[in-house]
Amino acid sequence: MTDYQIQTASIVNVTITSSVNSFGTEKRFGKDLTIIELKGKCEVLTGSKSGNMKLELYDKNDKLLAHLDNDAAMLGSYPCDDGCRIHIVDNTIKAGEFEDVSQVEKFELTEEEYLKRPDSVRAYKERMKLGRFAEISPEEKKRQEEEKEQKEKEEKERADSMKIGDRCEVTVPKQPTRRGEVLYVGTTEFQPGLWVGVKYDEPLGKNDGSVKGKRYFTCPPKYGGFVKPGQVTVGDFPEEGMDFSDDDEM
Repeated sequence: MTDYQIQTASIVNVTITSSVNSFGTEKRFGKDLTIIELKGKCEVLTGSKSGNMKLELYDKNDKLLAHLDNDAAMLGSYPCDDGCRIHIVDNTIKAGEFEDVSQVEKFELTEEEYLKRPDSVRAYKERMKLGRFAEISPEEKKRQEEEKEQKEKEEKERADSMKIGDRCEVTVPKQPTRRGEVLYVGTTEFQPGLWVGVKYDEPLGKNDGSVKGKRYFTCPPKYGGFVKPGQVTVGDFPEEGMDFSDDDEM
């Protein structure tokens, strides 16, 4: 009987691949691990049964070094170093069989059924008074309502101070200031609240004055944008060319 010895000590970092699937997994194994123990650990990674596995050892350059065919041998008895690849061959399973999600029966739950479940995340948050289910004191609730009303009042006053044709500057957080012309002030179908439609001096917008098939004003493509009244300042702003883009508007 051959006496197998560990050539080097401790841990080895290897990549596990398989004929069963198309992806690899990086793992760390002790070199005192026997091949049969290694196969057992790889069952979870591949879905193969250890009895159906044939293991091949490759170096960093993908050169075949050895067949790990002695279940009693230790991993360290083979020339297995960091960066090597252990490839598992299982001819009993079709390649990609476990990756074809079309074969998996989908679990679907209606909103009504979900709300009735006592073990859902929503039910847990509701029981523990977390997130939107957290209890708010009457004082805090009143403060929030007053803040909302004040914000809406200021927004309306700002919008009322604008008229079609006003020159303006638009300042969106984390974006450079842009200049343009106010062409729309009012409510929209795409978002609640008041919005200001602006035709920019340069093609720095996202639309032509229409959103989701609804037209609010007309301008060339990429010259139009919608922003909140608080982001618009009207005044004597001469037309000015600029070179930047914005991703924070509707």
